[in-house]
Amino acid sequence: MTRIVTLGDSITLGMGDPAPGGGWRGWAYLLAAGLPKPELHNLATIGAQAKHVERDQLPNALLLRPHVASVVVGINDTLRAGFDPVRTGQAAARTVAALTANGATVITMRLPDPAQMFGLPSGLARPLSRRMRAVNAELDRIAAHYGTVHWDASTDPETYDKRNWSVDRLHPNERGHRLVACRLWDLLEEAGFPVAERPGREPTSPAPTRRAAALWMATKGTRWFLRRSVDLIPYMLFMAAREALVQPPEWPVLPPARP
Repeated sequence: MTRIVTLGDSITLGMGDPAPGGGWRGWAYLLAAGLPKPELHNLATIGAQAKHVERDQLPNALLLRPHVASVVVGINDTLRAGFDPVRTGQAAARTVAALTANGATVITMRLPDPAQMFGLPSGLARPLSRRMRAVNAELDRIAAHYGTVHWDASTDPETYDKRNWSVDRLHPNERGHRLVACRLWDLLEEAGFPVAERPGREPTSPAPTRRAAALWMATKGTRWFLRRSVDLIPYMLFMAAREALVQPPEWPVLPPARP
């Protein structure tokens, strides 16, 4: 039996890949199905930041004593006005350290640039991309320090393929979730972890129609955007205006917190 515990935000929860019986499926389910006798516990929650993963998800994960644990978090941190990459990295490092000390093989991920996914104009894209680079630098150092199974989604040639993303341009669709599952399965196999059958790469459910996509954006998508616009959009405009006047430096990257 392989006990898999996944921690993170809505991408790990499976948003963008509807389950046949309702709810979400996602890459965590697809990856678990490719491991021997899987027992999956998906603890991810919508909107989670690194501090929420450490505070709310990690204690339950440790109680489950997983053989495999994933910590995929950071995009929501970059979409907040109070962004601090050092605090994000420290929370993620403490989470990874605790899981590693508990005997789990830990999966981490270098995250794609949300500015590219959103297709933002350059003035808004630059400061958001800089945030993502700062988070990814922290995640890279954590992966190197704790020896995690680490996938670089930010430079994978298929990451920004529009066929792999749902209508909101932030969550993968079924094809995208299958891409994540296959990449992580391959890395686990390369690391010598016992695996079963590789997840299928091609979608098994029909893609949503244009009408269904438009309906989602007009209802749930609009609410999602408005919730994040309260602090993000004004701050992004401020960052863009500041960058037009003064070129800001990259954020300093500090060593990850030790257990």
